[in-house]
Amino acid sequence: MSSRLLIVASLASLPVWPIAAQQSQRASESLLADPGRLTLKNVSASRVQYRGRDAIRLVRRGDDAAAHTIAIVGDLEFRDGTIEVDVAGIPAAGADTSARGFVGIAFRVDPSSDRYAAFYLRPTNGRANDQLRRNHAAQYVSEPEYPWHRLRREQPGVYESYVDLEPGVWTPMRIEVQGSVARLFVNNSAQPVLIVNDMKSPPASGRIALWIDVGSEAHFSRLRVTPAKSAP
Repeated sequence: MSSRLLIVASLASLPVWPIAAQQSQRASESLLADPGRLTLKNVSASRVQYRGRDAIRLVRRGDDAAAHTIAIVGDLEFRDGTIEVDVAGIPAAGADTSARGFVGIAFRVDPSSDRYAAFYLRPTNGRANDQLRRNHAAQYVSEPEYPWHRLRREQPGVYESYVDLEPGVWTPMRIEVQGSVARLFVNNSAQPVLIVNDMKSPPASGRIALWIDVGSEAHFSRLRVTPAKSAP
């Protein structure tokens, strides 16, 4: 295993290595083998084959449009480091025209599951014939105080950006977090597509979660987490 304590996980087979040294490799490898072991908040999860690989499929459950819709990944604690995952999002069957196939990752999720930071994508915006929609393809939020509409209203264009996306296509995401700074990389880009230098919540350890929003059907695969090295 790398000295970086690389945690490599496919969401279907789930080789997630918890940070706590006392937890066994065998136990960690079984942590996400069953989607029923995800902690679900207003979503339904199932294990499926999607575009040639094992994946976790998430769809929204319930009619409360304001409810947080996440699936918390085991008991992995994360403060700083790198999160990598492949995602694919499309508007769900029957969704209205405002649906964008919202899909992303929440991190530093607190015990209430209501407070977290997240980066997410709007796949149908990536190649829209409307430049303003394209400019809203990638998004940062800090729930619950700083949802997307507040950030857009108060600081337009600062917490969202353009990135080339296709609905339903496997799209690699990489999130780098250090203190109050977070960077989002998409499609194996060498440079970040979105930089947040002032994350809105104080740095704190929390869980990692799969994230969707209203009117979306999303798939997740190949989750990998590399915690930052602790200071000596």
